[in-house]
Amino acid sequence: MFHRFDLFVLMALALALSGCTGNDWRTTDVSDVMPPLNFKLTDEHGETVTEKDYPGKATLLFFGYTHCPDVCPTTLARLTSIINQLDQNLRDDIQILFVSVDPARDTPEILASYTNAFGSEVIGLTGDQAQLEDITNRFRITYSYGEPDKNGNYTVTHSGAVLAFDTLGKPAFMVIQSDPDSDVKADIKHLIKAGMDQS
Repeated sequence: MFHRFDLFVLMALALALSGCTGNDWRTTDVSDVMPPLNFKLTDEHGETVTEKDYPGKATLLFFGYTHCPDVCPTTLARLTSIINQLDQNLRDDIQILFVSVDPARDTPEILASYTNAFGSEVIGLTGDQAQLEDITNRFRITYSYGEPDKNGNYTVTHSGAVLAFDTLGKPAFMVIQSDPDSDVKADIKHLIKAGMDQS
């Protein structure tokens, strides 16, 4: 499950400012409404990491959880499928950071097993509640926990947006579910090539 309100607010801001940038993203340009990539989280090995541990690649940032029944696996599968359609030299310069907002269940080991199913470009991260609040507030991402059932299972309502950053961690565009794959592929390809020109 995911929450739409924050997406509508962000999209309204992005569209209002879309005439102020020189970018030609086919998806939603968020370069003027999003801050740079910045975080302090825990990786799949239980180590504390920041954005500085993932330099030199374009980044797709997505929030979810491994027990997600629909949006998370669908989104990750979609992104990896699009990336796999790119030339090999481009695929090597893109990474997907999947941030779990369900740290009670998503241990580093579980995250590693989950992300491995989608491909090596997907990297699982999580953190304590303070760290998650920091990164989700920074990027205007909402999430909330449902009431546990008698077996202790619960759902997490979360945003379905994917945020894209260039190789320097600067915000670029946002992907939502209704964006055509062809537009997402074109923007990812452009993002990677722009990073190559910067290096």
